Amino acid sequence: MNDADARAREADVAAAGASAAAEGTTMLLTGNHAVAWAARLARPKVVPVYPITPQTPILEKITEFHAAGEFDAEIITPESEHSVMAACIPASLAGVRVFTATASQGLLLMHELLHYASGARAPIVMANVNRTVASPWAFWPDQTDSLSQRDTGWVQFYSESAQESLDTVIQAFRIAEKLLLPVMINHDAFYVSHALEPVSVPAQSLVDAYLPEFAPAHRIDPEKPESWGNVVSAEMFCRHRRAIGEAMSQVPEVAIDADRAWNQLTGRGWGLVERYRCDGARTVIVTMGSMCGTARDAVDQMRDAGQAVGLLKVRLYRPLPVQALRAALAGVERVLVLDRNYSPGHGGVLHQELLAALYGMDEPPRVRGLLAGVGGVNVSPQRIAEYVREADEGKGAPSPESIWAR
Repeated sequence: MNDADARAREADVAAAGASAAAEGTTMLLTGNHAVAWAARLARPKVVPVYPITPQTPILEKITEFHAAGEFDAEIITPESEHSVMAACIPASLAGVRVFTATASQGLLLMHELLHYASGARAPIVMANVNRTVASPWAFWPDQTDSLSQRDTGWVQFYSESAQESLDTVIQAFRIAEKLLLPVMINHDAFYVSHALEPVSVPAQSLVDAYLPEFAPAHRIDPEKPESWGNVVSAEMFCRHRRAIGEAMSQVPEVAIDADRAWNQLTGRGWGLVERYRCDGARTVIVTMGSMCGTARDAVDQMRDAGQAVGLLKVRLYRPLPVQALRAALAGVERVLVLDRNYSPGHGGVLHQELLAALYGMDEPPRVRGLLAGVGGVNVSPQRIAEYVREADEGKGAPSPESIWAR
């Protein structure tokens, strides 16, 4: 096949994809391309982006849509991720829908402006591809990049699959714009970002019906002058932080409503947490992201062998859905937390936050935290089954400290 034939074939494939999407269809997509499709369907008006492995395919797909006349947005390519977020904030404050994507060092470079975005109550939606942070330099799945941003005031979701990433990006706009909070959707490098799977892509008309037009009451408008970022008194700053806290406290309810409405339209709902084969379970594995798929296979194998084991998948991480976690783990004897991250001097972040969430429960489960998969180390279903067996045999006693897994 010569170059002209190859280009013609690519054009035919793109046209077929566009036609199918008009009616809603199933496509074979990577997690990153699923995110790009979600961004296209959400109709943002400004999309500042900067390439960084392994996020770059999101940017590339969006620019392909734009070049084909299928994405009506201003795509901005600043000189760094810091500048990307600096472009997102004023665009959002001007009253338009904004989307961006990043990963790893790019997210860290944005750190200063992540605080500014939440403080400005800018409902930006951002996809982050979880990747190791330097140094040393590496490109493997690890959630430390986004978890280190947990105090910036951004809502955080973690998805297990390409389908969940697509659905969550669309839901995120509804949540962000209702509460005026920025939302970050995270999926693991390569396990999700580059893996192909069938993805149900909804029709544009369905997403248009689901997402109301973004028309904030306050925005930068020459006809109605307002200002952002002025110096304030200590009391005013405190009130402002409390207001952000009040908005955060509404996230679980608003997220449940957004998920329920999406389920009614598509037949797919994800919840704040997911209980998988937890009925009658003595031991429950708790984890986030792509590790949930591996743990699901391990649970099936152990159940087939007669072991009473379940999985609790955490989808919404910030704000942590404390009541949902307590309800899901009530009556469970043991909990095994698997963290694909490491906070030096603190341990596994999900482990430590779960301990705090369960504090004060009547007869709480005994919790053990394992640092498993840090830096992208492969964790097989067989290895997870070994972790559970050790806990059941009393070899892995509950501990407030996170333990490095073998």
